[in-house]
Amino acid sequence: MKALIILAICAVLFSPLVVADKYLGKLSENKYDADSTSNPYGKYGSEHSPDSINNPHGRYGSEYSSESPNNPYATNPPKLYDSQGNYRGKLSSNPYDPDSVSNPYGRYGSEYSPDSINNKYGAGNEFRHDSPNNEFGEGWTIESDDDG
Repeated sequence: MKALIILAICAVLFSPLVVADKYLGKLSENKYDADSTSNPYGKYGSEHSPDSINNPHGRYGSEYSSESPNNPYATNPPKLYDSQGNYRGKLSSNPYDPDSVSNPYGRYGSEYSPDSINNKYGAGNEFRHDSPNNEFGEGWTIESDDDG
């Protein structure tokens, strides 16, 4: 019984330490999807929304923010996940980060890698239902570490 009480106390004390990821929409060419970054009227596609990677003055869209894919020196860019929850790299303009979708030699940026958004015969195929390059598809989930 004492062990159960100690376990419950530990769970309560350490639960605030868990960092949740912030949902930033779907990386998708589908301009009709409400969650798509290509929908200029949606929460995640509007250049005026604080949660949009398209907002040049926001936390996730500024070229100066450490959490923006538009900053090639960002230390904490958003991460991409496909419809099955598989990690698909960092949404980053850094061509030197090994996990960046902009690294032409990396696993997630090379046009020859099956896991890359840039491989038109693999993960980036425009006919795949979850490909960000499918203009009618669902795209990939964008998440950022929510520390603030």
